[in-house]
Amino acid sequence: MQENILIIGGRVMDPGNGLDAIAEVLIADGIIVAIGDTRQARPSGPTHVFDAHGMIVCPGFIDLHCHLREPGFEEKETISTGTRAAAHGGFTTVCAMANTNPPSDTPQAVEALKHKIALEASVRVLPIGCVTVGRAGERVVDIPDLEYEGVVALSDDGDPVRDPEVMREALTNAQTCGLPIIDHCEDTDLSRRGVMNEGHIAKRFGLKGIPAAAEESMVARDIKLAEQTGGHLHVAHVSTAGSAELIRRARDRRVHVTAEATPHHLTLTEESVVGENGESLNPDAKVNPPLRTADDVKALVTALKEGVIDAVATDHAPHAETEKKCGFKAAAFGISGLETALASVLALYHNGNMELMTLIERLTTGPARIIQQTGLGSLEIGSPADVTIFDTDAEWVVDPGTFVSKGKNTPLAGRRLRGRVMATIYGGRFRHRVMR
Repeated sequence: MQENILIIGGRVMDPGNGLDAIAEVLIADGIIVAIGDTRQARPSGPTHVFDAHGMIVCPGFIDLHCHLREPGFEEKETISTGTRAAAHGGFTTVCAMANTNPPSDTPQAVEALKHKIALEASVRVLPIGCVTVGRAGERVVDIPDLEYEGVVALSDDGDPVRDPEVMREALTNAQTCGLPIIDHCEDTDLSRRGVMNEGHIAKRFGLKGIPAAAEESMVARDIKLAEQTGGHLHVAHVSTAGSAELIRRARDRRVHVTAEATPHHLTLTEESVVGENGESLNPDAKVNPPLRTADDVKALVTALKEGVIDAVATDHAPHAETEKKCGFKAAAFGISGLETALASVLALYHNGNMELMTLIERLTTGPARIIQQTGLGSLEIGSPADVTIFDTDAEWVVDPGTFVSKGKNTPLAGRRLRGRVMATIYGGRFRHRVMR
């Protein structure tokens, strides 16, 4: 049931409308009805007042890259648990990746997913369809049919589209529908059997590393194909300085390429895989692409600041405990990231590397623009009441046991982070609220 909500005292920051001011925000019937002095617009019915003094009020965050695992892998996550975790992280929209069982490669599969979403989601879920049938990399799906069912992008994420002819066909066909192809850029011949970044730590522990070239060679190939076809390429989870430079040069040539980076690739280095005792490895820090070097992190932050990387996306990848507590080499790749995303990237603001408005833009307007959702990522009057309220300075200790997500796999366990989501409003209702 929707409720009237009046947010008072907060610093309202809306990158899409260039707004940065202490102002009131009034919500009625699930939409933004007034910003600033709201007295003339207040409805006659009961109104919940939320005191946001000392907090930031901004559009709800949009996650372009999220694994909700359902259908098929409900032991890892479900639409219900994943979207509640999203709300705890300030996300009012998440884009669900297609590597489920069955995968989202037919209109029927997408329709079934949408039915489940309507019944169980706490926030908006936008489906991403597969690029190839069964994610097998051999035959391009019927893109117009999936577009008709409402997918906002196409991706075989978890696996790259290895065949360049298949990728070229996908970019060509998707271009007519205006959909981006999100590719997991990895040359699996180069990365095969790798478990961490190819560097001094892999060498020290005698493990096979994943070289930067495994990502960069595929990024270069995909950029060339996008340039030839005019299709929209979106590079998922950029992790290396070389990839960022390739994207920068492509954008200078006006190639239609966009990109995302994760909170972990923006803030953690390969040293995070080493346990506290210095003699063991932490499976919760095992992710694909792997955590890279400090120079890579610095380059990604610069690219995000400059807009070469358009969006922060979590690549939320929850796993069952048994898939992570089995030794580093055997452990699954992935980090459960929805509930720590904001506090992680706020470190870029606190250390002076990024303006707060820029960071909010990369969590709101930037991702909305990539998937062409013009009604989202904004506090414009008449727009859906997707609102995130957060305290930039609130400190908290990461305790995976308190996560709403089924996935407790985070390398941040026990760390003190600065920045906390205080409330998330979606559909005219509080979906998360910290009681004070």
